[in-house]
Amino acid sequence: MNINPFDLLKNAQKIQEQMGSFQEKLGDIVVTGSAGGGMAEITLNGKMEVVSIRLEPAVVNPQDIPMLQDLIAAAFSNALEKVKEAVNREVGAIAGIPNGVFPGFPGV
Repeated sequence: MNINPFDLLKNAQKIQEQMGSFQEKLGDIVVTGSAGGGMAEITLNGKMEVVSIRLEPAVVNPQDIPMLQDLIAAAFSNALEKVKEAVNREVGAIAGIPNGVFPGFPGV
């Protein structure tokens, strides 16, 4: 079996272009997870960003809902950023990148 290195390069470029296109589409993916029989819901996009949070009034004081939704979204985003940074450090360390930081790696 003969492998042409130029064919591999062409395929790598094509894959890179497809990945770029895929990353652009991630924001269009939207999913909602729920708990408590739908009493709490969180909606994320494909970039793992919080789109919305919904809490049923029966779960908490209705006046507190907007503040709690904002706090939960902020806490989730903070935790996700920390996960991305930790994964980035680990991948950078594996790749032998100084300081364990792999520039541009999106994390999880």
